[in-house]
Amino acid sequence: MAELNTGGDGGKGKKVRSKKSNPGVDLTAMVDLAFLLITFFMLTTTLSKPQSMPLAMPDKTDKPEDPDSKTKIPEERMMTILIGKDNKLLWYMGKFESPKMPPTEASFGKNGIRKEILKNTAFAKQYAKKPDEGLIVNIKASDAASYKNLVDILDEMAINKVQLYAIGDITPAEIDLLKKTGLY
Repeated sequence: MAELNTGGDGGKGKKVRSKKSNPGVDLTAMVDLAFLLITFFMLTTTLSKPQSMPLAMPDKTDKPEDPDSKTKIPEERMMTILIGKDNKLLWYMGKFESPKMPPTEASFGKNGIRKEILKNTAFAKQYAKKPDEGLIVNIKASDAASYKNLVDILDEMAINKVQLYAIGDITPAEIDLLKKTGLY
């Protein structure tokens, strides 16, 4: 560290006094240590990672599929959820043409769709061939649905521990149903 000399030569005819030295602290080592610590902690900490929910999607193929190669899904275990506007949705069990349970309107939350998923899970387990099989949910979002609603329904799948669920394309007949009920 550089020093600044402020004392004079004493001059002639003046009393010679002892020179007082100014106590100086060299901070160079402390600054070096601070930067080393900052660098160490920056490199050893883990930053928060974005949380995401795993979603398995089927592979897209260019080949037309053989109708016999498709997996058969029991209607009694299949629940379809149609997401409409204004945080509302419709659900039904089975095929659209001949549902096992008719389309029913529900809202999001524990008294809405969560209650219905729990009820339908118990219904689906009656028709399962194996004890670990349960409800299969097909989620279909309309153009009027918001992204938040899709994320909310995926959260419901995680909360209710639904093993098999997929996001599918909504059909024109299902859009007509949403229009009839005022949810499109």
